Amino acid sequence: MKEQTENRRFGYIRVSSKTQNEARQRDALLLEGVMERDIFIDKQSGKDFSRPAYQSMVKSLQEGDEVVILDLDRLGRNYSEMAKEWNYITEERKCDIRVINYPLLSTAQEEKTLDKRFIAKLTFEILSYVAEREREEIRRRQREGIESAKAKGIKFGRAKIPKPERFDEAYHRVLKREITNRQAMRELGLKPNTYYAFVKELTEAEAP
Repeated sequence: MKEQTENRRFGYIRVSSKTQNEARQRDALLLEGVMERDIFIDKQSGKDFSRPAYQSMVKSLQEGDEVVILDLDRLGRNYSEMAKEWNYITEERKCDIRVINYPLLSTAQEEKTLDKRFIAKLTFEILSYVAEREREEIRRRQREGIESAKAKGIKFGRAKIPKPERFDEAYHRVLKREITNRQAMRELGLKPNTYYAFVKELTEAEAP
């Protein structure tokens, strides 16, 4: 008879950049009983789930295991994608999810009941929806702020590099095959993108 393996508790940590510190999340997971060896860390955006550590953790899951995260947004930031992953882990892989800062979301319990799992899924749907709406509101305010600033004459982006005084002369030498485009860039101290942008302006201005 095959011996039944003990269920494992996996911890998942996500920080948005390589400079952010994951210590707060790690400490919380350790306090929940997650072993250091079972903590998976991604240092990238939560816009989708193509994250190496997350995918590795999911592949390691066995029926009855538990995924522990500190906050809902550590799992992800896209409502529809999070809903798919939540259902995949809890329904298809038959594992539990524990959100430390939102105990009501936990699907883990000693006696699994439909009511408990239904409430956890419903709460997740509501919180995810609210989080998505909040991000949409932030983006809306940002757009309005940018539009307002532009209306006041505030410019965004890098300052435009002034066209070198000798540019027309240098480019006409290129057309006469006296020098190459690469040599002209070097003489003018311009990068390719900037150089060809000035070429476009010049040719359009000289077009009949």
